Amino acid sequence: MKPIRFSAHALSYRARRGFTVDEVEDAIRSSSWEPAELGRLECRKAFPFNQDWNGTVYASKTVRPIFVEEADEVVVVTVYTYYS
Repeated sequence: MKPIRFSAHALSYRARRGFTVDEVEDAIRSSSWEPAELGRLECRKAFPFNQDWNGTVYASKTVRPIFVEEADEVVVVTVYTYYS
């Protein structure tokens, strides 16, 4: 698989949204890709969490990277994180 590069925008949201680079790379490498807005791609992957996030304990966390596949790399544009 192609290398995965994170945009500055995506990396700037790591702490605020609570995802890790490893989780995003795992999601992209192991989940099915679907079309997203503006000709981009997306995928989703749930991870066990069982931790506090902003005052609430959640059992799982789902990461949803938005990315583009270029000729020689995958570029992550942004990442959404959902807690449940």
